[in-house]
Amino acid sequence: MTDLLYFIAGDGNRIAYRFDGPEDRPVLMLSNSIATTLHMWDGQVPELARSFRVLRYDFRGHGGSDAPAGAYSLDRLGRDVLELLDFLGIARVHFLGLSLGGFVGQWLGIHAPERIDRLILSNTSPHLGPASYFDEQIRNVLAASDLSATADMFMRNWFPASMLAGSNKTVDGFRSAILAMSPQGLAGCFAAVRDSDLRRSVSLVTAPTLVIGGEDDKVTLASHSEAIAAAIPGAELLLLPGVHLLNVERPVEFMDAVTGFLRNS
Repeated sequence: MTDLLYFIAGDGNRIAYRFDGPEDRPVLMLSNSIATTLHMWDGQVPELARSFRVLRYDFRGHGGSDAPAGAYSLDRLGRDVLELLDFLGIARVHFLGLSLGGFVGQWLGIHAPERIDRLILSNTSPHLGPASYFDEQIRNVLAASDLSATADMFMRNWFPASMLAGSNKTVDGFRSAILAMSPQGLAGCFAAVRDSDLRRSVSLVTAPTLVIGGEDDKVTLASHSEAIAAAIPGAELLLLPGVHLLNVERPVEFMDAVTGFLRNS
C-alpha cells in the first residue's frame, strides 16, 4: 500500500491512516466495513477531497494496521479513533462509518460527542446476533487454510447477484483484499461485533445524524437502520435500493446523500 502513515495506539499496536484533500478544509473521517481496508472508499475520495480533508484508517487487524491476537472490543476500536485524532491534533470531525465503521460511529456519538460534528451511519446496526454465529465465524477463519470461503460469504452479503454474475473487477478487488487479510485480525473484529450492543445507549447521540440503509441488506437490515434513526433525536433516514456496500453499489445516490447532508453543516 502506498501513502500510508502510522501511529502507535495506547496499547502499543500500530494503526495505518492516510489523508486526502486540502489541509485547510474541515476533516471528514471515513471508517469502513469489517474485512475491508481504507481502499473501500477509493471511489468516493476524489469527490469528497474537493470539499474536505479526508482522513481514512485501517481497523486494527486489517490492511496496514497491526493484527494483535485475541478478541477486540468496540471500546478499543473507538479509542483507536480518539487516540488517532489526539495524535493528529484534530479536535472535531465529521464522521462517516459503514457497517463496522457505523458501530464505531455510534460509539463515538455516545462516548465522545464533543469530537463529532455531523455523523453518517451507513448499513449498520446497534446490535447483531446471535453470538453463536460470530463464534462460528471466528472458529472458521482461525481454522481455515485460507479465507476463500469467508471471502465468498462476504461477497454474497455485500453485493447483489447482478454484480456477482461473471467477472467483476470491483468485486474481485474486494475478494482479493479478504484473501490477503490476517485471520486473527478478522477474528478479533468479529468478536467486537459479537459483543457490541448499543440498542439502549444509541439514543444518547446528539450529533446531527444521517442514517443510510439498504432495502435489500442481508446483514444490517433496513429495519436496523430504521431503529437507529428512530432512536437518535432528529436523525434523518434514507433507504436506498441495494445491499450492503452502498457506496460501491449505488455510488451516485450514496454520494448525493452524503454531500447534501454535510453541506448543511
